[in-house]
Amino acid sequence: MAGVPVAPPAFDPVHSAFASDAVGSRRRLRGWLLRSRSSGGILFFVLRDRTGTLQVTAKRDRLGAEAFAAAERVQVEGAVQVEGTVAADARAPGGRELRADRIDVVHSGEAFPIFADQTEEFLLDKRHLAIRSQEHVAIFRVKATLLRALREFLAAEDVLEMTPPVLTGNPAEGGSEAFQIDYFGRPGYLSQTAQLYLEALLVPNERVYALTPSFRAEKSRTPRHLTEYLHLEIELAWCDLNDLLSFIERMVASAAHTVARERAAELTQLGRPPEELLALTPPFPRITYRAAIERLRAQGLPVELGSDLGTAEERALTLEERAPIFVTHFPTRLKAFYMLRSPGDPETVEAADLLAPEGYGEIVGASARETDIGLLIERLRETGADPATYEWYLDLRRHGSVPHAGFGLGVERLLRWILRREHIRDTTPFPRTPSRHTP
Repeated sequence: MAGVPVAPPAFDPVHSAFASDAVGSRRRLRGWLLRSRSSGGILFFVLRDRTGTLQVTAKRDRLGAEAFAAAERVQVEGAVQVEGTVAADARAPGGRELRADRIDVVHSGEAFPIFADQTEEFLLDKRHLAIRSQEHVAIFRVKATLLRALREFLAAEDVLEMTPPVLTGNPAEGGSEAFQIDYFGRPGYLSQTAQLYLEALLVPNERVYALTPSFRAEKSRTPRHLTEYLHLEIELAWCDLNDLLSFIERMVASAAHTVARERAAELTQLGRPPEELLALTPPFPRITYRAAIERLRAQGLPVELGSDLGTAEERALTLEERAPIFVTHFPTRLKAFYMLRSPGDPETVEAADLLAPEGYGEIVGASARETDIGLLIERLRETGADPATYEWYLDLRRHGSVPHAGFGLGVERLLRWILRREHIRDTTPFPRTPSRHTP
């Protein structure tokens, strides 16, 4: 119809240039400049979008002197739109390139401040730019797939997602590791765990979970600690410790397999062979806390019954392992007030930690929950807490309490092991540590 403007052709994703029938076809692409060089009137650059990268070549006599000069001025991470013909070229990455006859500069950009051999502190200061690297792109695509895989497993198991609060009136794990805030003149806390709220939601729903940020005011400067992290927490009614551990290992294996199948290219790029994750098969080995202490003492570590297991101990237990292992039945005094005392042995609790292999340490903390209100009050007092501040939680034991169990999984810790990253800060876009809460 006369007078009706014609819409420009749609843009193609970069990866479309690698289709089997793409050679000789026209493509209209847009994205960011990954790197570039020019020589003898020919411009070479690599274009990046969310689907991949592609080499683009352009000749001055084809573009025109003005357009060629403008394209030459585009800096790394500058934005462009290009049109041209896909060609096969064995010298190009992936064997394909786009021979451009038009380049429109969307934003030429300033000199990009991120380059090789910069200090870790500088890269953290410029984290908002550093996360554009191909390495970080691969990490966070794996993370997105991991999160989806976990949710899909839970949906298949009929576990319902809930939305508990992050602001709370009392610390769940103990005040020393909680961030306290002024909540309109009253003490408030950033959540350390959603568990207590999930237990409240358990009774009408039986199987519930939440994926929320948790906060720990620990001044731990280790490769596995963050002060803010993604916490996947599950509570299951009519569940004991053995059933819970079976659930955990099936979930971890299922998520690892999904990542291996769907992100094989990214895993390979990051140095983790996908077949290693596909080989992960339940059941995982289980040892008691007492047996773990004996093993550590045999290795020469200075531990005794009653010692907590820290980074060094967990590393020693798992360094030669190729699958995660459960450590079970910890001393009561080492664990939180809500954990169920072991039948016939009140000195231990029905609890377990899942330790990642190869020295990566704890990724899951799990336990059956105490249902005896008297024992809960006793344990609260032993920890120095005022039972009155937990009255709403104690109410849950007065009205239809049933045997139940649950666990919390640190998503970044799981991802760190999956990707074999040296430091956990690689697994989150903007890591929060005792020394950093910006950018």
